[in-house]
Amino acid sequence: MLKYALELNPKKSAKAYGRALNISTKHSVIVCRAVSGMNLVKAKSLLQDMLDGKRSMEGKYYTNVTMGMLNLLKSAEANAEFKGLDTSRLVVFASAHQGFTFHRPRRTKMKRMEKKVTNLQVVLQQK
Repeated sequence: MLKYALELNPKKSAKAYGRALNISTKHSVIVCRAVSGMNLVKAKSLLQDMLDGKRSMEGKYYTNVTMGMLNLLKSAEANAEFKGLDTSRLVVFASAHQGFTFHRPRRTKMKRMEKKVTNLQVVLQQK
C-alpha cells in the first residue's frame, strides 16, 4: 500500500500517485510548490500555459514535469468526480519525492550507469 505525504478525510478528498516517472526530482519539487494550494482550475491552466509556452516559471517551462503533473491532475479530477465531489471547489496539494535508483550493468572496467526516477503525489481536497 502506498503512503501519502498528506492524509485527509477520504470523503472530501481524492488522490493520484505517479510512481517511477522519468522526470527530474529537483524540477518536480519546484513545480509542486508552485501548484500546491491553488484551485484545480487555476493549476490546470497554469500547467497548460507552461506546456504551450505562454507562461514560464523562473524563465523555464519544465516540459516533462508539466506533462506528468497535468496527467496526474486529470486522473485525480476523475477520481473526485467518481466520488461525487464538486470539481470547482477542489484545492490541489502536490508533492514530489525521489524514487528508487536502478543500475544498468556494464562489463568490467566500465562504470555502471545509474537511473533515478521520481514519485509524484497529488491530493485534491474539497473546500
